[in-house]
Amino acid sequence: MKRSDFLKTLGLGAVGALTSNQLLAAGQPVASDGAAGAMSIGTWPFAEHTTRAALEAMKKGANALDAVELGVKICEADPRERSVGLGGRPDRDGRVTLDACIMDHLGNIGSVAACEQVVHVSSLARAVMERTPHVMLVGDGATQFAREQGFPMQNLLVSESEAEWKKWLEKSEYKAIPNVENHDTIGQLTLDSEGRLAGCCTTSGMAFKMHGRVGDSPIIGAGLYVDGEVGAATATGHGEEVIRTVGSFRVVAAMKAGKSPQRACEDAVREIHRFFVRRGKPWADTQIGFIAMDVQGRVGGFALRPGFSYAVATKDGVEVLPGPFMIA
Repeated sequence: MKRSDFLKTLGLGAVGALTSNQLLAAGQPVASDGAAGAMSIGTWPFAEHTTRAALEAMKKGANALDAVELGVKICEADPRERSVGLGGRPDRDGRVTLDACIMDHLGNIGSVAACEQVVHVSSLARAVMERTPHVMLVGDGATQFAREQGFPMQNLLVSESEAEWKKWLEKSEYKAIPNVENHDTIGQLTLDSEGRLAGCCTTSGMAFKMHGRVGDSPIIGAGLYVDGEVGAATATGHGEEVIRTVGSFRVVAAMKAGKSPQRACEDAVREIHRFFVRRGKPWADTQIGFIAMDVQGRVGGFALRPGFSYAVATKDGVEVLPGPFMIA
């Protein structure tokens, strides 16, 4: 997509009228030295609150890793957000299982998958990273580790999600709905004033999934990837398709090869689309979105279809930007 087409898709006017956050999204520097300062970006409108919190924490001295964890924990603890943490929609057996991963600028990683009874799986993923010789714990093992580390245990199934599940049981028909059921993740990236990058991805996964299903969100390289010398990327949407293309790593690798964050996100989505075509599979019920940020603070976002958006928080404020898309 040409930059002019991108601006047109966003519905923006002349470059001189754009805010600094919109300039960053268009791949333009906001200062001649390229120094963006501390900033954070995250998937979907609820990231307006999480990115603001991360930015405020970094202004007070928090590093990128601490800030990104603090940000996503806001979403995890909010029972109104029915695709992340407490209040997340259950699997077809009525069990809420959570996935998360975290990564810093040095390549330190931690991940948990199919974890039950723990609200802040982002913090649990960090505990795996910092307190174990492993990078991923799953299922009962992840829950056991959380208990041993003193994480509170609680029921994650709120009454609204339980009611939806019981309604679903009447037909037991599994069908993803773009931007609704696929709106299943918060992925957030931060850059602190020292130039350190970090990212976190956390989710309750697809509603009414088979018990034990794991998507891309806890998988380093698929749902999240950070290269402290290049940039970072995270994904949202149909996790199986992101895994198939190692999506977030693909975005960062493209930035390493010289592409802008925006172009790198576009290329990753187009590659996923090519896989659909190659396999002869329909994509009408699929949504995929990527966001990315490089070490200069430029950002990008792109989705397979309309409906995706992401938040950008910088010293000039927080904005939710509509994600440009491939297929109307």
